[in-house]
Amino acid sequence: MPDDTALCDPQAFLGVSRSVRGRLWRLQPAAAETVSALTRRFGLPEVVARAMAARGVTEADAETYLNPTLRALMPDPSRLADMDVAVARLARAVTARETIAIFGDYDVDGATSAALLARYFTGLGVPVRTHIPDRIAEGYGPNARALLGLRDAGANLLITVDCGVTAFDAIAAACAGGMEVIVVDHHQVEESLPACLAVVDPKRRDDTSGADDLAAVGVAFLLLVGLNRALRAAGAFGPERPEPDLKALLDLVAFGTVCDVVPLRGLNRAFVVQGLKVLGEGGNVGLACLAARAGLTAAPETYHIGFVMGPRINAGGRVGKSDLGARLLACDDRAVANAIAEELEQHNADRREIEATALAEAISQSDRIMPADGPVVVAAGEDWHPGVVGLVAARLKERFNVPACAVTFLGEIGKGSGRSVPGVNLGAAILAAREAGVLLSGGGHAMAAGFTVARAELSRFCAFLSDHVRAQMAGGPAVSEQFVDGAIDIGAATPALVETLARMEPFGAGNEEPRFVVPSVRLGRVDTVGAGHVRAHAYGRAGGRLKVIAFRCADDDLGAALLAHRDRQVHLLGALRADTWQGRRDVQFVVEDLAFAE
Repeated sequence: MPDDTALCDPQAFLGVSRSVRGRLWRLQPAAAETVSALTRRFGLPEVVARAMAARGVTEADAETYLNPTLRALMPDPSRLADMDVAVARLARAVTARETIAIFGDYDVDGATSAALLARYFTGLGVPVRTHIPDRIAEGYGPNARALLGLRDAGANLLITVDCGVTAFDAIAAACAGGMEVIVVDHHQVEESLPACLAVVDPKRRDDTSGADDLAAVGVAFLLLVGLNRALRAAGAFGPERPEPDLKALLDLVAFGTVCDVVPLRGLNRAFVVQGLKVLGEGGNVGLACLAARAGLTAAPETYHIGFVMGPRINAGGRVGKSDLGARLLACDDRAVANAIAEELEQHNADRREIEATALAEAISQSDRIMPADGPVVVAAGEDWHPGVVGLVAARLKERFNVPACAVTFLGEIGKGSGRSVPGVNLGAAILAAREAGVLLSGGGHAMAAGFTVARAELSRFCAFLSDHVRAQMAGGPAVSEQFVDGAIDIGAATPALVETLARMEPFGAGNEEPRFVVPSVRLGRVDTVGAGHVRAHAYGRAGGRLKVIAFRCADDDLGAALLAHRDRQVHLLGALRADTWQGRRDVQFVVEDLAFAE
């Protein structure tokens, strides 16, 4: 598929208005004075300084960006609304060794949040009852039957994590049944809050903490920081009850933060940087067994958390037993942890098969689900497994580069999940649809959301969602854009540059890995390897050679272009990464898009 260079947008980078993946390439905007200041003060190459400036890093905050620490970035937990109320009640519970119930969501953020609290309280000798709802039997969020079941098991104090802020009826039933409820959440709130002891959610409209980028596990960690402080002040720690080491729990915080795709900036960045260090030490038995079962032989990085280990935790909630992830992450018995990790591995294999079937059907709808001027994609199927609709939505978002939703209908009711792109708050759109009566239920945050829709309202929902997203985009065109951080000649693609780029890690939402274009290169030695990967060598006009690889693309437009156009001048777009295979210190370019230079 050639790019439309004859009709190119004058602002298109290298004139690419339509790449082989149908994208318009644009240069990330970056203030020249900031680039100059970062280059001068920190001795950075211009391409690195420019990439940092494009991500909003200024000279004033560059030091904490390059060296994020909890000491520099941790806020006072008391700044969060209702935090002191929650801390005071939990301090009394710890002192009296009351049984505490924890109700968590079935995704990774919920599992890590539940495990984080369970590890903390059990370490202090406090009895804990944890419940993760079954996705199909119970649905999303707290339900009265489960909460009252926890009460009947001896827990009169309940903490919901990564859910609860819109569970009005269930929480009301729990309170009416004699329970005290603390909600710890990070999802979008409605006009009112559940009537309970405390609602700790930085997205509350009266919360001025500025912590609204946190995943639920980050909010839960701040709760423990505040609680630890209160218990220390009360003299609760001593030889028989030593103070918990909160830093040792940062592996869980990093894990949930990465997997929930919240912006990796500010405190989140510190959580992940410090948490990766703890994760590398292997102290959490469950995480260590999970990494080993996934075949990891080195310390996990953000990629492994998000794309290797995280999906295995999620598999339990999607197609298996919902509580497996939380149980694994809270487990200290290696034999039990190994057994759970093995079970999750099988569930993950099942999930892949189910997802592939649903995704193929969703993509087949693409011509009719995505109008030429539409800002969103919505696909619907009959009897798709509810556990994979979020993954299907994510794949559609990646394919079309716009917000996407996938819905599975069982009878007249559809369960849906959505994933967004930077700049579009999907959670707000879903909440607005719920408040307008278009959806039966729904909620979420900027990048992901879940909802329930009646079959008869699906068309209305699609129209409502399109209008809401278009309004967020201020009427801008619904165009698939790919932003790049600049061009790099083959001669500049060195191990030293890769090492300097690594100072920008961890990469993720809000701090995306830099994307560069290697312009006007000739492809040679092109072939397929592994599970549908395409590898090649790129040769520059002025000499030099660069190894390139494009993952899982042999059957799509990118793979076809790479395989069919040997010896033709092309522009390659992608990421520059280290190649450490068999101990070598080299560079490879991971290709994500291509355009023709002639």
